[in-house]
Amino acid sequence: MKTLHVEAGMHLYGGALQVVFLLQGLQRRGDEAVLVCPRGSAIAEAARPYAARVHEIAMKGDLDLGLPGRLAALIRAERPALVHLHSRRGSDLWGGVAARRTGVPAVLSRRVDNREPRGWVACKYRLYDRVIAISEGIRKVLLDEGLAPAQVVCVHSAVDTQRYRPGRDELPWLRREFGLADDELTVAMAAQFIPRKGHRTLLAALPAVLAAQPRTRVLLFGQGPEQDAVRQQAQALGLAERVVFAGFRQDLARVLPCVDVMVHPAELEGLGVALLQAAACGLPIVAGRAGGIPEIVRPGLNGELIEPGDAEGLARHLVALLADPALRARYGAAGRQLVLDHFSVDAMVDGNRAVYRDAVEGRAVRRAGG
Repeated sequence: MKTLHVEAGMHLYGGALQVVFLLQGLQRRGDEAVLVCPRGSAIAEAARPYAARVHEIAMKGDLDLGLPGRLAALIRAERPALVHLHSRRGSDLWGGVAARRTGVPAVLSRRVDNREPRGWVACKYRLYDRVIAISEGIRKVLLDEGLAPAQVVCVHSAVDTQRYRPGRDELPWLRREFGLADDELTVAMAAQFIPRKGHRTLLAALPAVLAAQPRTRVLLFGQGPEQDAVRQQAQALGLAERVVFAGFRQDLARVLPCVDVMVHPAELEGLGVALLQAAACGLPIVAGRAGGIPEIVRPGLNGELIEPGDAEGLARHLVALLADPALRARYGAAGRQLVLDHFSVDAMVDGNRAVYRDAVEGRAVRRAGG
C-alpha cells in the first residue's frame, strides 16, 4: 500500500522520530511511503533513506490558509491509497481538508492528551477515517470527547531497543563530558522546555533532594521557550552548581545508560518517548501521573508516579532511589523488559499498517453502499 505522510515539526523530537521509525518499517515490508515536511526540517534528511520521496514545502501553522491547496496538489500527484497526518501545527486540520478534497482516506496520529472543545472535536474529527492514539490515556480523552470507539485505535509509540540498551561502559566519558565527579549521582530529564513538562516542579523538589543526597547533579536535556526562565529559577534557588543545562543532543543512547535516575514530572503528556528510551536503557523513572505515562511507568515495578506539581512527592521518591542502588537496578531491569514486551518498533509499524487497511477497506465499503 502506498501512503503519504505529513509531519510538520521542524526538529527531530519524539513524534518526528516515530515517523522515521514508521517509514523505515514500511520500507522493510515493501510498502511505498512518501513524506511531506517543512523546508529545512530535521526529519527531511533523517527520513530520506526510507521514503520513496521527500517533499519539503512551506508550512506556516494553523493560520496557513494556503496549506490545504499545497497538500492537495501533492496528494493528486502522488496518488496514495491513504494520507497519514502525524502532527498538529496546522497539518492535522489542513491535511484532513486536503485529503477530503481529493477523496483519499485520512488517518490522524494524536500524540497529546490535552482536551479540545467538544464542538470543535465534532467538526474536526469528521475529516479522519481513523485516529491513532499513541496511548490508552489519549484514547480515553478522545472517547470522552465524543469520538466513536471504532474510530480511535491505540498504537503505542516505540523505541529502538537495539540502540537504547543498558550498559555503563561510557560512564568515564559521561563524567568528562559534563564535568561530573566520580562520587556524584545523576538525575536526568529529557524534554522540551515548555510549561507542561514540569521543569519547575523538579527544581522545586531539588533542595530536599540535595539535603539528603548532596552529591547529586541534574542533567537537563532539551531546548525550548522556557529554558531561560528555568535557568533563572535554578539560579534564584541557589541550584546553579547542581543543574547542568545540557541542550538538545543526538547522543542520548550514549548518555542515558550511564545516568542513575530518569525524571519526568509532566503535567500533560501523550506517552513520552524519552521515558521509553530511559526504560530501554534500564533506568528507574519518577514521572507525573499524566496522559499515557502510567502505561510506561508502573509504580513499584520500574519506577514511581507523582501527581502533577507534587514537588514533595518527587523529592521523596528521588531520595529513596538515589539511596538504594539495588532498588535502582531492580526497577531498571523491569523497565527494560516492559519495553521489550510492549513497545517494540515492529509492533508499532504493524499496528499502523492494520489501521491503514481498516481505513481503506472501510472507505471502500461505504462507497459501495452508496
